[in-house]
Amino acid sequence: MDFIHEDFLLHSEAAKRLYHGYAEQQPILDYHCHLSPRDIAENRSFRNLFEIWLEGDHYKWRAMRTNGESERYCTGDASPFDKFLAWARTVPHTIRNPLFHWTHLELKRYFGIDDLLDVRTARDVWERANAQLAGESLRAQAILKKFGVKALCTTDDPADDLAFHQQIAGRPFGTRVYPAFRPDKALNVHQPDLFNPWVDRLAAASDIDIVKLGSFLAALRQRHDFFHAVGGRLSDHGLNYCYADFCSESTAARIFDNARAGKAATLVEQRQFASFMMLYFGYLDAEKGWTKQLHLGAYRNANARLLQQLGPDTGFDSIGDWPQAEALGRYLDALDRENALPKTILYNVNPADNYVLATMIGNFQDGSVAGKIQFGGGWWFLDQKEAMQWQINALSNAGLLSRFIGMLTDSRSFMSYPRHEYFRRVLCNLLGADMENGELPGDEALIGGMVRNICFANARQYLGLELDQSTTEGAVTGQQLAKCGEPA
Repeated sequence: MDFIHEDFLLHSEAAKRLYHGYAEQQPILDYHCHLSPRDIAENRSFRNLFEIWLEGDHYKWRAMRTNGESERYCTGDASPFDKFLAWARTVPHTIRNPLFHWTHLELKRYFGIDDLLDVRTARDVWERANAQLAGESLRAQAILKKFGVKALCTTDDPADDLAFHQQIAGRPFGTRVYPAFRPDKALNVHQPDLFNPWVDRLAAASDIDIVKLGSFLAALRQRHDFFHAVGGRLSDHGLNYCYADFCSESTAARIFDNARAGKAATLVEQRQFASFMMLYFGYLDAEKGWTKQLHLGAYRNANARLLQQLGPDTGFDSIGDWPQAEALGRYLDALDRENALPKTILYNVNPADNYVLATMIGNFQDGSVAGKIQFGGGWWFLDQKEAMQWQINALSNAGLLSRFIGMLTDSRSFMSYPRHEYFRRVLCNLLGADMENGELPGDEALIGGMVRNICFANARQYLGLELDQSTTEGAVTGQQLAKCGEPA
């Protein structure tokens, strides 16, 4: 039997029935990824397996470095095939790392290749994959169609002109592509050398002369409005921890003025300014009915030498261990007290915070929206089988798994869409085991309806993104929703 077969990761008959009957054919709503809007707009054709699979993939680079491959095979000047060969040398050493599963799942789903990748099979895999990449069936837009991606949200700077998003919208191809508002650089008053050039870019994009804090806020609002006009309905923030050192507007204005004059904010001042700004971003999202995403806890750029040499997002980040509960609770509460808490998805990268987030979301559910505050799916170092199970179990024990909006790719690679399949198999295997152990009823319509909702329908309903009418094929009927405990 091939390693990747139809019942991969499904270890019971109930799991197999749930996956094949309720999950497998569901479309995808990839509400957080880092795909290039330009690649989508231009319908990029990938010249070889390196371009589509290894280019920019710091997960693989970390493994390759650990396996003793030099930097020239990761981010350096080696040829595309030599870089691929270095990855092929590494793959056999990734056994029990999720990269081993992902590698072979991706080869199977994109190219129909069942061979285990190693130095012996590398040349044949390279040639067979490249031959398929030369055709039309694996260009960027075709890949999204192939995997049933009905909509995706990229991650975009407020100063971006969103020209590629507008180009995509003007030439529909079956997948809706929306921007997500990521204003992390607005908090960098402790780094004036980075903050001020970015503020100047923001001023140019908004056509607002940014002189004081008031015009800075006006420029950000203008960009938020622009994102909304282009179809954006989500924001995103990458934070070590939530900021909850709230200050007055006059204090924030003084800190802003100093940063614009080249004076770096102190640690206390940076936290005050960031807290002020995060409240402001919450107000903007709530006003428009957006969904806010908070990615918490990553310890980024740990290796200063290689950060200077290679730049960020090259594989030198890890799990951080900052306390999360108190500041997160204070931030959410500050917005809630002003009736300005938007729909919010909380993601953690430290598994120690699973129950912090799983219980925190219950503090701010207000009955206005089912699952208004979400405990997001496994992120970054936690987007693998074991950690997906941890997240599902924590959410099940402390909240309502049935209201979960499911998986996302969080990826820069067009080769990552089997991660949705991976998650769905893990979910079905977990629930199937419970059914066969008698811990859940053997009612497939009940459990299968929940699976189907988690795969697609919950996210579609929760996010309110405009999708093509064809997405109704993945809808759950009113009868099925009623089986999950609530009339449609």
